[in-house]
Amino acid sequence: METRGLEPVPDAERTGRVRELFPTWVAANISVLLLTMGAGLVVFNGLNFWQVLVVAVAAPLLSYGIVGVISIAGKRGGSPGMALSRAVFGQRGNLFPGALIWVARWGWETINAVTGAYAVLTVLDLLFGVKSSTPLIVVTLLLFVACTFLVSGLGINALRVCSTWSTYLFGAFSVLVLVHLVATADWSAVFARPAGSTAMMVAGIGTIAAGGISWVPSGPDFTRYLPRTASNRAMVASTVGGAGIVVVPMVLMGAVMAVATPDLASAQDPVSFIGELLPTWISVPYLLIALIGMLLINSMSMYSAGFTAQTLGISVPRAWAVSVNAVISLIFGFLLMVVATSFIGSFISFLTLLAVAFSAWIGVFGVDMLRRTDYDGEALMDTSRTSAYWYRGGFAWQAMTAWAVALAVGLLFTRVDWFSGPLAGSWIGRNGLGWLVTIVGAAVLYGVLPRGGRPAAGPAEPGAEAPAASPAR
Repeated sequence: METRGLEPVPDAERTGRVRELFPTWVAANISVLLLTMGAGLVVFNGLNFWQVLVVAVAAPLLSYGIVGVISIAGKRGGSPGMALSRAVFGQRGNLFPGALIWVARWGWETINAVTGAYAVLTVLDLLFGVKSSTPLIVVTLLLFVACTFLVSGLGINALRVCSTWSTYLFGAFSVLVLVHLVATADWSAVFARPAGSTAMMVAGIGTIAAGGISWVPSGPDFTRYLPRTASNRAMVASTVGGAGIVVVPMVLMGAVMAVATPDLASAQDPVSFIGELLPTWISVPYLLIALIGMLLINSMSMYSAGFTAQTLGISVPRAWAVSVNAVISLIFGFLLMVVATSFIGSFISFLTLLAVAFSAWIGVFGVDMLRRTDYDGEALMDTSRTSAYWYRGGFAWQAMTAWAVALAVGLLFTRVDWFSGPLAGSWIGRNGLGWLVTIVGAAVLYGVLPRGGRPAAGPAEPGAEAPAASPAR
């Protein structure tokens, strides 16, 4: 079990390898929703096969390229992303983006837990004819959340092992589905579809890339065990490669399936829907790999959320911090599945609004990371006024201002079921690019604001006077 929390990993314990990032990001993308998204590119966006291919390649290249770049901070500082964020926003200022990101994390963990429980129910019905009931829903939800807590609670080593094996299983599953598609798809109909507009391609890239963007604050969590000498280029390549090798074929498979079964694009329960489309010899392993994928995605998210909870002042060991999210997802999952099933759409809309906070954080943190080469580990852990990252009253006003303004701008371009920003009908809003405007806006504003004093990396010599404020590095 990993016992280390927010504290930086000593150089002697940095035994990780860059190649371990590849299966990590494979596991983070084994989601049935990618098939649904691929179908949506054909049905709703009106794209043809070649346009879908462009979207499927461009989206992970953009989003996970950002994940890979931000993850370099984990190698530099040896701490989780939201702990390193203290150096940017200040010890108190970091509570604001941290709280919103944490709420968004446990919210999506709840949705994943509900989807996972429905997948278990589908397997039981398909294999044994067991029908859903309230007691069975409770048992399956509890089982899924418990397995998620076990993997994420054990920590980084368990995640690495599970990710590696899931990569092998996903590869085998992909071969089965590809063989079936090649043999049964009406390829003349697939390639006969007319091309859609460039605007719809851009919108498709934005939609699929948004999923990868949500992982950016977690990137450093999975690289802090890498040695300082690890190649930055290799880190980014492994991140993009691991995500791309899943996203590209899954999106393309969804697009091909949608030509014959367009209802896939709007399926409320894509797990059981696709299970019915495929023959038994494929549907059973598909459902199993879908379960494993959702379990690992939730485990990775919960692992990161545990660190975020610690940065918010929940003073418990890392594994118990993870349990906080497990309990929350269990309670809300029960409410969504049994009590307020019609509330799930509004709940997802609420989480979509919170996701704008991810983008605002990315812009500010990314610019700050480019300015510095290291982090003061002692100052990161010191949450009192003596911390070098206390700044003024615990806040770095430049970072807070850029984050808040970008967050407000991002909401202007956002539309969900019960909220529509005044600019949501613009080209940017219609094409789902509000997150990109938020990132760029936060980065530009933070970049042009006057640069306040930044502490030099590394603890001060005992007994020495505090040095004068120095520019950020």
